[in-house]
Amino acid sequence: MAKILLAGGGIGGLATALGVARQGHRVVVLESRDTFTELGAGIQLAPNAFHALDRLGVGAEVRERAVHIDELCFMDGTTGEAVARMPLTEGYRERFGNPYAVVHRTDVYAPLLAAARATPGIDLRTGAAVTGYRQHRDGVTVRLADGGRVHGDALIGADGINSAVRRQLVGDGAPKVSGHTIYRSVIPIERVPVELRWNTVTLWAGPKWHFVHYPIAGGRFLNLAATRDDGARQAVTAVPVGRDLVLNGFPGLGEVPRRLLELGEEWRSWVLCDRDPVDRWTDGRVVLVGDAAHPMLQYAAQGACQALEDAVVLGELIGTEAGEFEQRFEKFVGERRERTAAAQMVARELGRRLYHPEGRRAGERNAMLAALRPDELYRKVEWLHGARVGEGRVTEPPLIGRRTGTVR
Repeated sequence: MAKILLAGGGIGGLATALGVARQGHRVVVLESRDTFTELGAGIQLAPNAFHALDRLGVGAEVRERAVHIDELCFMDGTTGEAVARMPLTEGYRERFGNPYAVVHRTDVYAPLLAAARATPGIDLRTGAAVTGYRQHRDGVTVRLADGGRVHGDALIGADGINSAVRRQLVGDGAPKVSGHTIYRSVIPIERVPVELRWNTVTLWAGPKWHFVHYPIAGGRFLNLAATRDDGARQAVTAVPVGRDLVLNGFPGLGEVPRRLLELGEEWRSWVLCDRDPVDRWTDGRVVLVGDAAHPMLQYAAQGACQALEDAVVLGELIGTEAGEFEQRFEKFVGERRERTAAAQMVARELGRRLYHPEGRRAGERNAMLAALRPDELYRKVEWLHGARVGEGRVTEPPLIGRRTGTVR
């Protein structure tokens, strides 16, 4: 049995702690905040996320909290035209083995945290911000912001897009600012007119903007997320913004989506960031997972899904014996590198080609999507949604141009 240090106690960190602890190792989770909690609003979970959650032992609990969505709807946000619909009921669930669901982030986090607290081999520590590490012959010592030191046999960096572990391991500077600002609001479902309470993830696409909404928290709330391709250059997180600023930011928004947008209150803004894919996520006894390794834009709805896959794959590859972490971490990165890079670049491509075109390009997009039948849509997402990590079933990703994001 080894002592594994893990920087970061978010969804990816707790999931990885469970995956590693199930191999008999002791895991010390070092969380920078003063409490274990998860910020944010709604996220989408495709079947590949549920397969991973099942492997980690918390799939049933998350399903109970989730809203199992009937359809993904792509709408023209200016004309109100229904461009494409992907059914997510019997045929989809039979094909991919699990539902497509939406949750509040806490609906995933709470079951993971409860499972971690119930696992004897997991030691949860708050107020322990990792700032760096030093490797030596018999292990790794991490430095904490308060001047403390913690020693272990290996270190896993699950400390997010601004990872201190990545800063030392990769050294690629600050995250890449996308130029897109997202405004989020969560409102009680009672405030939504009955005729607009759809059990769908609905995306309204317009010129240099898009607007997404779906129910969360067992259907008790509606999650609103409106994004502008506004050229933002500075990353911001959860900054309160006025209602008028949001409502004035989406010119040409059609009547129905406008009614929904006007329901929002207590809006907060984020400027979306990601990073370019890199080949090296490991350095001796140190490895990265989740957003520390491969942060991606939200447009493929796969950030949390890929972090959960990482947790399962690393947990199974780390084995039950102490030692040989260098080789095991190298194998982990080798198994995950191409898939996660493809997800990163597809997310960028969706934002560029599908969600924000204007004029002629928007019309061409609508015609292309409208021509796709449900089975053709299923084939396009199968490499992502159909993966079953831990069961040897992961479809090869499409060829992706790493610099341009072009799918070939």
